[in-house]
Amino acid sequence: MRIVGVNIPDSKRIEIALTYVYGVGPSLAKKILQVTKINPDKRAKDLDTAEISQITDFVTKHCKIEGELRQIIKQNISILKELQTYRGTRHSHKLPARGQRTKTNSRTVRGNVRKTAGSGKRKVSLK
Repeated sequence: MRIVGVNIPDSKRIEIALTYVYGVGPSLAKKILQVTKINPDKRAKDLDTAEISQITDFVTKHCKIEGELRQIIKQNISILKELQTYRGTRHSHKLPARGQRTKTNSRTVRGNVRKTAGSGKRKVSLK
């Protein structure tokens, strides 16, 4: 089943399945189901077309999701870079922007760089 261009797992509860859409978290999924008056315990495969259309209508009118949300986030980061704020420079250098330590962690952001020191002893070349 597809909602707003995203494949949603059929076997999961609709409350959980909606979180597969980028920009829809657990709290927004609950709000969507409250407004559309759909039982959150219902499985995604058990929804009929009227309920699916209710969900898609609400999401498209009231929420920023998927491509639109990604575009907004990208614009916000580029504005920070143009203004040369601290966070912007951290983004441009591909370092953590929210105060995390970098001496040990942050391998995923830095690209899994491993600089380990050897024993300090120089290898003697054989003649």
